[in-house]
Amino acid sequence: MLKVVHYINQFFANIGGEEMAHVPAEVREGIVGPGLAFKQAFGDEAEIVATVVCGDSYFNENLEEAKKNIIEMVKKYNPDLFIAGPAFNAGRYGVACGTIAQAVKDELGIPVLTGMYIENPGADMFKNSLYIVSTKNSAAGMRDAVKKMAPLALKLANKEKIGSSAEEGYIPNGIRANFFEKERGSKRAVKMLLKKLSGKEFVTEFPMPDFDRVEPNPAVKDITKATVALVTSGGIVPKGNPDHIESSSASKYGKYDIDGVMDLTEETFQTAHGGYDPVYANLDPDRVLPVDIMREFEKEGKIGKLHRYYYATVGNGTAVKNAVAFATEFAKELKSDGVDAVILTST
Repeated sequence: MLKVVHYINQFFANIGGEEMAHVPAEVREGIVGPGLAFKQAFGDEAEIVATVVCGDSYFNENLEEAKKNIIEMVKKYNPDLFIAGPAFNAGRYGVACGTIAQAVKDELGIPVLTGMYIENPGADMFKNSLYIVSTKNSAAGMRDAVKKMAPLALKLANKEKIGSSAEEGYIPNGIRANFFEKERGSKRAVKMLLKKLSGKEFVTEFPMPDFDRVEPNPAVKDITKATVALVTSGGIVPKGNPDHIESSSASKYGKYDIDGVMDLTEETFQTAHGGYDPVYANLDPDRVLPVDIMREFEKEGKIGKLHRYYYATVGNGTAVKNAVAFATEFAKELKSDGVDAVILTST
């Protein structure tokens, strides 16, 4: 039976959420959390002999130390396979899964596999060097993720031939291989065209990269006379989050009046953002949305004035499509209000 070591974060180990993201790496014998789903999928072909647990903040803030310690933990079990995650659309978890999977692959020379949502930053960082199974954007897709990850994991461990990304379910890694189709290209192309013309779904055989290139506007001619607005994806909202903006995968944004507000205080503002420790942002929301500094610039004549309204949403796990829609909508308002420049802040 194949031996597997599994890597998960503090959330999936049931230690806690963001408040426990600082916990250092530890190893536990056998299965923890989502490992049970992998056990069922593996059947008698493989078993998870150990689970490495590490807080997302700890891993990313102590990168070299975390990698070194986890490598030693994995080496102890001499596994045939290393699985990380799946991380879905959790950004720091995805980066951690990709980083440790790459380290295990490079230093121990064993097959590795992880899984995450295609918009996870970890997917973009490691898709060309690792097999990363494409998952849904939240843990609600765990069953679907394991269903795709387990067969591919067994193939990797058994050193079997790996098929195309479309066949195996991993994110395309830029490698192309020749193979024979049942129908010639011209016939397949006509079929796709007919589907497109009739409004039916079709899948292209040659997807083109979609680069979102934004041409920079000309520099502001005189910043001392400019109206400057603040926009943030850091989730700074009035106390109580009146618009109920989600802490992850936001479906909305808020527009808030700061006329006469000289400073964002702990009593009046907060962050709605998940995925990072909110303590410092809540203690002083100006750390994310610098109203205090902008008021100083306004008073000193370094800018013309600060716009009366600011716009806020949460960037954590928010789909690019939604983010573009938000910006398209409020950009029209900013232009009609005579705003000359926008400062966009994140976490």
